Amino acid sequence: MRAARVTVLDGPDAVEVVDVPEPVAAPDQVVIDVRAAGVTYPDVLLTRGEYQIRPEPPFVLGSEVAGVVRQAPPGSGLGPGDRVCAFSGLGGFAEVAVAAPDATFAVPDSVSFAAAAALPMNYFTMQFALVRRGRLRPGETVLVHGAAGGIGTAAVQLAKAVGARVVGVVSTEAKAAVARQAGADDVVPSEDFRAAVARLTGGRGVDLVVDPVGGDRITDSLRSLAPEGRHLVIGFTEGEIPTVRVNRLLLNNLDVVGVGWGAFWLAHPGYLAQQWAQLRPEVESGRLVPVVGTTMGLEDAARAIGLLDRREALGKVVLEVR
Repeated sequence: MRAARVTVLDGPDAVEVVDVPEPVAAPDQVVIDVRAAGVTYPDVLLTRGEYQIRPEPPFVLGSEVAGVVRQAPPGSGLGPGDRVCAFSGLGGFAEVAVAAPDATFAVPDSVSFAAAAALPMNYFTMQFALVRRGRLRPGETVLVHGAAGGIGTAAVQLAKAVGARVVGVVSTEAKAAVARQAGADDVVPSEDFRAAVARLTGGRGVDLVVDPVGGDRITDSLRSLAPEGRHLVIGFTEGEIPTVRVNRLLLNNLDVVGVGWGAFWLAHPGYLAQQWAQLRPEVESGRLVPVVGTTMGLEDAARAIGLLDRREALGKVVLEVR
C-alpha cells in the first residue's frame, strides 16, 4: 500500500510517500480502508521528533482517518462496509489503517469522508476543552486564537453549539473569512486583539480564551479575561512555550487550564464513546460541519504538513487517499 512515511527527522519536506506493507491488525483492532486523513499540528512536530510521543523512524504519520471498515472484532458494533472516522494514533496517512474499536465511530452518510476525517482530533479535543475543562456556559464569550485553522474552526463551532458568543483572532483577511464561515460572531486582528476585545465587550473582557498558539500573546490574553475567566492551554503552534506571572491570576481570580485530551481519555475507558454520543447529534443536524479548507492527494503529504508548519492553513487540511 502507499503511505506517507518519516524516515529522517528533518521536518515536513523530508516526508516520503512510498510502498509499505499493510498493517497487521491485532485481534481487537478495526481495519479501515482509508478514504481521507486529517492533517494535524502533531504531524508537524513528529517530523522533527519534537512531539511528546517520539516513535523511532521509519514510521507512518497520521492520527485521524475516515473510510470504510474492512474487518472488525466481534462485539465491537462495527462491521465490513461501515463508514467510520477513527483516531488511529499513527499510521493514518496510508491506504489502510488500524484503530481500536473504542476510537472508531460510525458516521452518517450525509457526512463526506473529508469532513469525517476532520472530526477525531480537533472536535473531540475541543469538546473536552470547552465543556469539561473550560466549563463553558451558554451566554458566555469565548476568544479563539488561530480561529481559521483546524482546531480554531472546531472551537468556534463547538462554542456556538453551546450557546456562546465567539470572537475569533486571525492574522489575515483570508483567515478572517474562514473564521466567519465557521460561525464566529466577531473577528479581530492578532496584532491588537486586546484592544478589540475591550471594545467589543465594553471593557469587561471574555470568559474563556482558547489558545492553541502560545508564545508571547498569553499576557494580553490574560488581560483580556473577565473576572473569573479561564485561559485554555491547547498547544504551542508559535513554537515558544510561554511562562505566566502568577500574580496576574490573583488580580481577577483567573484560571490557566491545561487541556490534555489524549492523556485523559487513555486513562478513562469509555470516555470517547461519551464524547461521540454528544457530538454525533450535532454532526447529524448540521450544526457541526468541519470547515475543510484544503484537500490534497496522499502524494502531497509533505506539502500539506508544510501548510500547518508555516501557519498558512485555511480551515482543516485533509489528504484524500482514495
